[in-house]
Amino acid sequence: MSILSLFRKNPQVVAGTLLFLAGSIAIMGIITAEIFYPSGYTTSNSEISDLGSTRPPNSIIMQPSATIFNSTMIITGIMTLISAYCIFLVSKKLIFNIPFSLFGLGVLGVGIFPGNIEVLHPIFALITFISGGIAAITSSKILDVPFKYISILFGIIALFFLFSAGFFIPIFGDGGTERWVAYPIVMWLTGFGGYLLGNNSKH
Repeated sequence: MSILSLFRKNPQVVAGTLLFLAGSIAIMGIITAEIFYPSGYTTSNSEISDLGSTRPPNSIIMQPSATIFNSTMIITGIMTLISAYCIFLVSKKLIFNIPFSLFGLGVLGVGIFPGNIEVLHPIFALITFISGGIAAITSSKILDVPFKYISILFGIIALFFLFSAGFFIPIFGDGGTERWVAYPIVMWLTGFGGYLLGNNSKH
């Protein structure tokens, strides 16, 4: 069966495969970018997006970390957007499809517009975090127990740390707090892909 044929006949398999890979690529891409970043970068004080570029003024871009991180976000965003379309073909739940599509768009935008892009990067980062948390929660509309409740929990954790950042930054630092927002979403994304693949095998 060709890839195009699989896309037409079983979009759920395509979505599950892409999402599992997207989550894995996101995690490993961030880790790899951190490995090559010079000393001074810490998970508590440095934001994830610093890997692509620090904020202005006097933005710092370190290679090859910047290329690795930005490419990772672009690839992850594209894979997520394709998956969102596939899932829409299977389950037309706009309460989930809309925030999930916005999440993919947000991730793509983070990669295209690194941290040195003063206005667009913060906008796309905020879209990523808010829509990602909402998507995790609303995915419960198309999921079965127990992953249904796990998804809701991960979405709530992400949004809780996002909107309580002012409280947690003095404790975890900017980077640590941001990771409590981002990583639950990435873990949900990977698990969601695995769920779609496993659920398809039942049919």
